[in-house]
Amino acid sequence: MLFPLGARMSQSVTDFEVHDIRFPTSEQLDGSDAMNPDPDYSAAYVVLRTDAAGPDGEPAEGHGFCFTIGRGNEVMAAAIEALRPYLTGRPVPRTAAGLGALYRDLTHDSQLRWLGPEKGVMHMAAGAVVNAAWDLAAKLAGRPVWEFLAGMTPEELVSLVDFRYLTDALTPDEALALLRAAEPGRAERAARLRAEGYPAYTTSPGWLGYSDDKLVRLAKQAVADGFTQIKLKVGGRVEDDVRRMALAREAVGPGVRIAVDANQRWDVADAVAWMTALAPYDPHWIEEPTSPDDVLGHAAVRAGQPVKVATGEHVANRVVFKQLLQAGAVDFVQIDAARVAGVNENLAILLLAAKYGVPVCPHAGGVGLCELVQHLAMFDYVAVSGTREDRVIEYVDHLHEHFTEPTVIVNGRYTAPASPGFSARMRPESITAHRYPQGPVWQARRHEKEESR
Repeated sequence: MLFPLGARMSQSVTDFEVHDIRFPTSEQLDGSDAMNPDPDYSAAYVVLRTDAAGPDGEPAEGHGFCFTIGRGNEVMAAAIEALRPYLTGRPVPRTAAGLGALYRDLTHDSQLRWLGPEKGVMHMAAGAVVNAAWDLAAKLAGRPVWEFLAGMTPEELVSLVDFRYLTDALTPDEALALLRAAEPGRAERAARLRAEGYPAYTTSPGWLGYSDDKLVRLAKQAVADGFTQIKLKVGGRVEDDVRRMALAREAVGPGVRIAVDANQRWDVADAVAWMTALAPYDPHWIEEPTSPDDVLGHAAVRAGQPVKVATGEHVANRVVFKQLLQAGAVDFVQIDAARVAGVNENLAILLLAAKYGVPVCPHAGGVGLCELVQHLAMFDYVAVSGTREDRVIEYVDHLHEHFTEPTVIVNGRYTAPASPGFSARMRPESITAHRYPQGPVWQARRHEKEESR
């Protein structure tokens, strides 16, 4: 149901803020790839304010966001704003029941759903709000999201998932059986996670706009920092990619994995030819070789050349993930914390991957994506898959300083977050400085352009 604007209930959401936050990363070509040559990493950022007291006695807040790469972030922010009537005055969601109800309310509004359905800007907007609600609920519980989720019963976890369109591949009873099978050892895995962390790989050496010298230097540094896998962007010219892959392989040696990422650049035949050319350098996987919507295209790429296939960061919803798994089109599932409709839908995808026995290696980087997705991978290890074998979380050393609880990497591994929440709270001074277009960072750039004319 819609909650009337301004309504007040005991322990309710009292305010709803949305901010257009952008960082000028295109100036150093950070994040550049074959399809996205000039990204300005951005976040449509939402804050849920409440009259519920947090552990410190202050009113609790929930923080969430959608990641974009610049232009259009204002559209994303407007889509989040359209969800305001579902939040203001709503009882604070604290439990699986409350979080499941919010997810369904946001994704089942028939008029807003029409804009997808269940994909694109409106679906991502729902995800930003759902993730903010999980941040809020975990803070009120005094636990990080991964631990908050892993403390729920199998029955509670199954109640969070929308199984519509999934039951030909995964039924609620099958999901319940998977979760019950993983219950023994939860506490031991959580303790091991706190002690050892979760394996990471880094994309920092591999941006397409970087020089060969910078690629080699950063690849060597990644190995020195403890990473056992790096990733290179590909898809410009095949001869350039062969040269860069050879340089990277020489820099890291035979024992370090090198994944490659085409960011949807190719048709199927191009992907097969390109990866056949790169295969002598032992790529660990080819990521997004073609359109994220092309399930059969991914299957054809997987069948047509020797390198394993990964995809998921731009997959729109749980249904497409289901089809990728049903078609045997992927060797690695790459969830994204801010692409689908938040924690609830990512839980569905984790359960599907577990059913099909396919490792989940989350996409991260951007603005705050590392901070978010670490929680989902760690929950998967503790309560769903029960393993870290052949699983890694992407890491990119960008913009972590803007968050109050930034990701911590030690010897090539994510350290398990201990602070309550989803690690999603951005520093107030960062919000002020990078708000678009009125923030001082963007005002200064506008003045520089005007003066240079």
